[in-house]
Amino acid sequence: MLTLQRTDEKTPPMAVTPAKAPSCTQDGSAGGKGLKQGAIGLLSSTVISIASVAPAYSLAAALAFVVGYVGFQAPVVMLLAFVPIVCVAVGFQQLNKVMPDCGTTFTWVSKAFGPRTGWVAGWGILVAAVIVMSNLAQIAGQYMFELVGEQGLAANKWWTMLAGVLWIILMATICYLGIEVSARLQYALLAIELTMLVVLSITALAKVYGGSAGHQAVRPELSWFNPFNMSFSAFTLGMLTALFIYWGWDCAVSLNEETREKESVPGRAALTSTVVLLVTYVLVTTAAQAFAGTGSSGIGLTNPKNSGDVLSVLGGEVFGTRGFGWFLARLLVLMVLSSAAASTLTTILPTGRISLAMATYRAIPSKFARVHAKYRTPTWSTVGMAIASIAFYVCMTVISTSVLGDTISSLGLMIAFYYGLTGLACVWWFRKQAQGVRDIVVRGAIPLFGGLILLAFFFYGASQFWKRNFGNTFWTLPFSPHWQIGGVFLTGSGALLLGVVLMLVYRAIRPAFFRGETLNEGLDVAQVAHEPDRPPHHAIREHQPGLMKAR
Repeated sequence: MLTLQRTDEKTPPMAVTPAKAPSCTQDGSAGGKGLKQGAIGLLSSTVISIASVAPAYSLAAALAFVVGYVGFQAPVVMLLAFVPIVCVAVGFQQLNKVMPDCGTTFTWVSKAFGPRTGWVAGWGILVAAVIVMSNLAQIAGQYMFELVGEQGLAANKWWTMLAGVLWIILMATICYLGIEVSARLQYALLAIELTMLVVLSITALAKVYGGSAGHQAVRPELSWFNPFNMSFSAFTLGMLTALFIYWGWDCAVSLNEETREKESVPGRAALTSTVVLLVTYVLVTTAAQAFAGTGSSGIGLTNPKNSGDVLSVLGGEVFGTRGFGWFLARLLVLMVLSSAAASTLTTILPTGRISLAMATYRAIPSKFARVHAKYRTPTWSTVGMAIASIAFYVCMTVISTSVLGDTISSLGLMIAFYYGLTGLACVWWFRKQAQGVRDIVVRGAIPLFGGLILLAFFFYGASQFWKRNFGNTFWTLPFSPHWQIGGVFLTGSGALLLGVVLMLVYRAIRPAFFRGETLNEGLDVAQVAHEPDRPPHHAIREHQPGLMKAR
């Protein structure tokens, strides 16, 4: 029998903050949900946060789509997309200070707005991760063949799919072996990535100003940073795609229960990573379109042949194909491959933790709450993430002519949805606790602005993606009125609607979470009964006086 009791019945629910979970012992034993506490510090957390975004992979996969929407205004779109992102990052930081839980958005939204809204927010994160894995696998498989000079295999979707599936399996295995293994690998991968992006940008700009970049080159102009030189529709669609390029910095917050000083370090790492990304993206975007132009032929950024391979094509032109230039071009291909590897790792890492939290709070089957006794990593959550990603990737390869294009556009919707909800959750959670102007600004105005902007993009983007001319696939309703619906809308909004259906089904089967018995505004932590097949450390422990747990 599971009995729950509030810590203090006289304390208003909104004033209650989670007690600090037991610290990691000298030998690295686990506490909390069974994860290894204190495993990473500020540097590792920041590196993982940037690596999760995978700047090189994101630019290779999505830059052409941004330019296709807004033309030469791509640099200002990258700049403006940073604004709601950093506002929501502040919300993540503030919520993490008082509720450092690896469930992040799921946990916070559940406490602020209730279990049903929280469940859908958690589902949004999980399904976005599964969808992006098809992108990562596609890029990784393609660049693996390009690295060894097998252009024919790189262009063959079936060979690329096979390589991508093997890549997902490899990265999931590394995640399974422990967060420290994953963190150490990220140092090398990110160092190659950021160095090559800077070298590529500087070389490209030097050739543009030196007059050796070719007839398609255009010198950068201040007008590129004027947001009023594009339509509102183009701006919105460009922003949704740019959100995909920025997405992933919150990985650091998802690893809070395994981070030293978990109330402060993850938030600082997330904010630091967004600034690094801003500088990187504005520099690379400006250099790329200055060198290649925005044309639809040759090496132009809107040439459909280059849309999924921007950096590889650009690298060959910028560095050349002989001598040291050939070596740099190959190194650039390796960089995008390493970026995809880094992002694959850091997509599986937080997703495994979020599903672990959802299972711990009884929002999904308890099997996903299992943690490996030796490695202190989620077991079923990690394996399940890999299986779901492979299944989705194979399906998209079979039914879609452009896996990259369709999934990137739909991901923008889900990213705007759950980031926006987190910003509003921050405002709602702290609404009665503001003490002074700083709290009103930092815990109110800033996350509120970011959340509202992102949710506005979500709803407007959904209305645009409904049209059949968006994306490379569309679906016709088999009954009257036989609407033709864009595949991008169905992939993005349809995935969220599927989550609502699954939520209703699971609520009928396991209602405890949805009744607020395992996670709600007034409870500090869910009290989880031991499963027969789980060792004792898998249950949440809490040493706060007054919080009682009985079995």
